Amino acid sequence: MPKKKVTKKKNVLVTGGCGFIGSNFIRYFYNKYSNYHIFNLDALTYAGNPDNLSDIENSEAKNKTNKRFTFIKGDICDETLIENLFKKYRFDLIIHFAAETHVDRSIFNVFDFVHTNIRGTHSLLEAVRRNSVPRFIYISTDEVYGSVPDGFADEDSPLRPSNPYAASKASADLLAQTYIKTFKTPAIIVRGSNNFGTHQYPEKLIPMAITSIIEGKKVPVHGSGEHIRSWLHVLDFCSAIDLVAHKAPIFSIYNVSGEHKSNIEVLKLLAGYLGTDIKLFKEHVNDRPSADFRYAPDCSKLQKELGWRRKYSVDSDMGDVVKWYLDNKSWWQKIKQKQEYINHYEKQYKAQWY
Repeated sequence: MPKKKVTKKKNVLVTGGCGFIGSNFIRYFYNKYSNYHIFNLDALTYAGNPDNLSDIENSEAKNKTNKRFTFIKGDICDETLIENLFKKYRFDLIIHFAAETHVDRSIFNVFDFVHTNIRGTHSLLEAVRRNSVPRFIYISTDEVYGSVPDGFADEDSPLRPSNPYAASKASADLLAQTYIKTFKTPAIIVRGSNNFGTHQYPEKLIPMAITSIIEGKKVPVHGSGEHIRSWLHVLDFCSAIDLVAHKAPIFSIYNVSGEHKSNIEVLKLLAGYLGTDIKLFKEHVNDRPSADFRYAPDCSKLQKELGWRRKYSVDSDMGDVVKWYLDNKSWWQKIKQKQEYINHYEKQYKAQWY
């Protein structure tokens, strides 16, 4: 009788896996690849929520013999911790989500963004280089291109960030590129657009609007609300990263984009799913300093080289997102009751940029 082939488990490190996109990606990978052991490294700052992966934790608790998920609380800037983890687990793949991400917060507190987004990425790149990790994926953003008045930004377009968040991500993006060129570090850069979906921290536009309307509260809208964004379902972003992780040549850069809609169009859609009119809830506030009016990443390279296609759309799938927030009030109410969130909402509502 032929021996059964044993598939060696691969160790995958996901940084920032308790955040919105990171947790969705871990769930996606965990359910798709039974031969991957996923290590989630997260510092559990304000947006890092262990509840985002409670289903995975429950599944692991029932599985006594084939553990495939490990949570590690830690900071990507802790170089000693990072080096020890890399030596201990000999990771086959790194997917680096961990970052300070909210533009408003970057205006209030530049230091945290420079520290985490640049120094943390440097810490990981050094560990990848020293420990010969075969593949490192840096999750960047379309905001590195700045506002694109006309046409579209492809992967060779200049980086022109307009705020401290985008500048910190562009800096880390460029740092990864220099490690590719100088050290031949096997890195790939993925520049994603505005994601929407479940488990998103409720200071972001879509969950903030949904939960505020449910609570009967005002929704602060920056400026005219006509700013155009490329809206991408988080599971479509996960599928793009999956393709990049398994099929993309090292040293590549890929944009991942969604559908172009203005903020006010999205808010009207959300209100419609909640059976109301956004006019009853929106309140226009002062715009951000140097606000980007239009993001326009071009993802034709990803489509052509790796065959990626979107499965979800803003109009037809936003209703499921709204329903999730309606069905999971305890998840977001716990967050919105924290004083830290209340203080930040007040700043957003009053547009206190300085």
